[in-house]
Amino acid sequence: MFVNSGTPRSGGHRGAEGAGGYRGEGRQPEPGGYRGEGGQSEPGGRRGTEGAGRYLGEGRQPGLGARRRLLVATRSAHKLRELRELLGPLHSELVDLDDLGIADEAVEDGETFEANASKKARFFADLSGLPTLADDSGLEVDALDGGPGVRTRRYAGETATDEQNNAKLLRAMAGLKPASRGARYRCVLALALPETRGPRGGMRVRLARGTCAGRIATAPRGDGGFGYDPIFEPAVEPPGGRTLGEWTAEAKNRISHRGRAARRMHAILAEFEL
Repeated sequence: MFVNSGTPRSGGHRGAEGAGGYRGEGRQPEPGGYRGEGGQSEPGGRRGTEGAGRYLGEGRQPGLGARRRLLVATRSAHKLRELRELLGPLHSELVDLDDLGIADEAVEDGETFEANASKKARFFADLSGLPTLADDSGLEVDALDGGPGVRTRRYAGETATDEQNNAKLLRAMAGLKPASRGARYRCVLALALPETRGPRGGMRVRLARGTCAGRIATAPRGDGGFGYDPIFEPAVEPPGGRTLGEWTAEAKNRISHRGRAARRMHAILAEFEL
């Protein structure tokens, strides 16, 4: 999944899509932060500059006439291809971690999607010296007080398969009526910009959010998509209607949490001619 906190929980319902400021630490966006299309600025934490940009010639961009590079913090060819499709035409060439030979891994130990996406984007922007796009996403279920949230991929265990995660969730929801099966997918995309690094090493991050509301089905249906798609009925379907596992990829992208976040991130990328 191109993946439990205080109050509100990391998986708690956040209301309208893209609404609100950064809540992981209770911080508000700094003055002048971008707010159009669901994006906003995120203050950067302190980070030393030693070793920054140590890949690809200290992260230098190509020479005059060549396209800039935008690093996507993933090793998944599927996720890179999906983001290319969702973001649409860009000024930059999208590259992934393996394209740059980056073997390091970011520690995703945040209690919110925003915290994890921001942390990952800063980590790899610092390593590569390139503008870096990272995401964190997951499923929030009302009956589970917003869980599994940031533990979406690990809901049934650290090495759980999609089928094991789905089976555990269906057991937890057994006997609940449609009105009590509300859920939503959430995605946060974070863009870290090395050129914004301050004298103390802080790096600004821009965020875009997307939500897809729906409910948990009573049984798996369809073999499309991945993750929880076979047991997730989007809100546009009636109870017992098609799950995302039964939707075409093109139709799903129009309403998906990641598709909505990507369209909002496109506007932010355009600001920086990326």
